[in-house]
Amino acid sequence: MNSKDLEKYSSAFTLSDMEIFIFPDLMYAMVLANILSPEIWKWRHDPWFSGIEKMAPLKRIHRVKQFIMDRYDFNLDLETWGLTDKQTEINRFGEFIDPDVLSRSNALFGYEGDKYYFSMDIRRHFGLDKYDSDVIPYWKTETVEAMNAFRFKPGRERGAGECVSLACLYAAALFIAGRIPLEKIFLMGTPLHSQNFILTDEGVLTNNRRIITKPMWFNGTELTTLARRALENEQVTIVAHGSGYIHSLYPEATIDKEAYLKFRDRLNRYLESPLSFETFVNFLRSHNRYQKFFQLTWVQSGIQKYIPLEKAFSYEHGSKNRLGDRTARNLLAEIDEEDLIPQPVDFRAILDAGDPLYTLTDLTEFRNRFLEQYPRFANHTAFFQDLKKFHHTNPKLPSVNKTYLEPAGHRDTGSPENLFALSPDLSQEEISSQLSAWRQLSPVADLAFYAGRYMDACDWKPFLKAAFERNPVSLEFFHEMDLDQVYRDLQSWPDKSIYDGNRMAMPDEVVNFKRGDGLEKALTLVNCIKSRKEDDHLHLVRSGKEIRVKLPHKNFLFTTRKNLEIPPL
Repeated sequence: MNSKDLEKYSSAFTLSDMEIFIFPDLMYAMVLANILSPEIWKWRHDPWFSGIEKMAPLKRIHRVKQFIMDRYDFNLDLETWGLTDKQTEINRFGEFIDPDVLSRSNALFGYEGDKYYFSMDIRRHFGLDKYDSDVIPYWKTETVEAMNAFRFKPGRERGAGECVSLACLYAAALFIAGRIPLEKIFLMGTPLHSQNFILTDEGVLTNNRRIITKPMWFNGTELTTLARRALENEQVTIVAHGSGYIHSLYPEATIDKEAYLKFRDRLNRYLESPLSFETFVNFLRSHNRYQKFFQLTWVQSGIQKYIPLEKAFSYEHGSKNRLGDRTARNLLAEIDEEDLIPQPVDFRAILDAGDPLYTLTDLTEFRNRFLEQYPRFANHTAFFQDLKKFHHTNPKLPSVNKTYLEPAGHRDTGSPENLFALSPDLSQEEISSQLSAWRQLSPVADLAFYAGRYMDACDWKPFLKAAFERNPVSLEFFHEMDLDQVYRDLQSWPDKSIYDGNRMAMPDEVVNFKRGDGLEKALTLVNCIKSRKEDDHLHLVRSGKEIRVKLPHKNFLFTTRKNLEIPPL
């Protein structure tokens, strides 16, 4: 490997948000690593997914969503994967991207996003204000094994992962358990968030553990308002798909252009809805600062009733009914008579489901008619701007104007089809065999085996580079211990890897989850030794199942179940 490939392939083991930003191939490599994993294939045998192949696509997606919500938490903290600093990362990636461009595009290097997104300094938001201004978190993402291993941490009962981890988990789970074809799944990364868009029905957005359908996108609830923030306010830097990727900063794209155009069209239609009484009420639910300008009216027992809108919305709390939709009549019946007013409040605009004003679907026509009825709103320009934005989000997607590279392998195979047109009907073994055959043709397929830690089929150099350069948590955990105490601690933990077979955990995974195979523990000890500059005449020797870490005056013995050749240190 040349130095650039070594940096990319070593990044497949640590998979930080920064590394995925620099090497966008890694995002889909994570998806394929999860598809290769036996962990998600076990889901097919869970009774929850019994008969799923007979369900409609949207119901299948809901099944996958509930399974993930029940088993995984969202996790984003500074302690899990440790800290680095800006200069170290700039030095790492200087030959790949201009530092000034980096600072304008990535949250860890000064980017703050739209001011609407955060009302506070971004470093304070993520708890970085207690560190030097150059300190940044690694925020490594996790494939399914590391996500599952979070249940071994104190106080946790479920798996966990950050947004990229959950997006990649969703993509693989929708394919394996939900039988959704990969060609319908697009992953989107912004500087501060990652989510997926699924081309089924009117479109489905995955957002961390949850999903958002088109009606949900416009329902104005707090949950949906949070889900909307990234696409409303952030540049989408990466779109990853089975056919390739497109990146906002790179002039070349590997994604199939027609697939990307289809994705853009479907996403734009998903993010746009005509005006109606229901969606107007939903807008006011979402933008509660405007509620004080409106009152709701309806006829009850032949008498016209009025109520300030914010008071009416307060009745939604604890109720399954909602204003504006088909359950509104039930909610209105719950309102206390003491909160009703027999005549309209003079300065407030009247919300009446029977008003012809709310049958106007065109926003310009609605604005004009609304101002005729309520001219005092003429100065409320922000109100109409927010209304327009609510009904039509314009996502900041990577430009279509790229140089589209021929997907790797197409010249070699002569096949016009998508390289990753894997069928959900294939078995785990068939998919693994197919991806293995594509490794020589596709860097993404090759990187998937590195991200999945298949060390019996990968070069050790990138693994060791990642292990000894980017595993600060294990170093911090042991920094006050001498080597004998480090060894005793490692030996006291279960001799069980979080990865099956000949797949290998990183030192920080061994320490975070307090378990590991003997070879993994040995490399964790080697990482400590090297960090202390005590590695003169350091050797790693294998004899049968025994792994020996040898120093001139001391030996440390471990036992391994992994059938791997010992890598040169």
